[in-house]
Amino acid sequence: MEETTAKKKSGNREFVGLVTSDKMDKTIVVQVATKKLHRLYKKYKAHDEQNTAHIGDTVRIVENRPISKEKCWRLAEIIERAK
Repeated sequence: MEETTAKKKSGNREFVGLVTSDKMDKTIVVQVATKKLHRLYKKYKAHDEQNTAHIGDTVRIVENRPISKEKCWRLAEIIERAK
């Protein structure tokens, strides 16, 4: 028998956007410049565990399991800090 290695599914979506709000605890609101935005909210709420992202930062968010009613994205990295 051959051994098979299990690979993690890499089909998760990811976006790069600008943080527009960081007022909530462990949550940031990200404005993404794509052709198709969220039809109701127009922005994405993402989980920020350490509260490291702030308004004006450029960040990369990735799709995650649902964390709350509106939050199913998480902060992957901060690409550029606000000046």
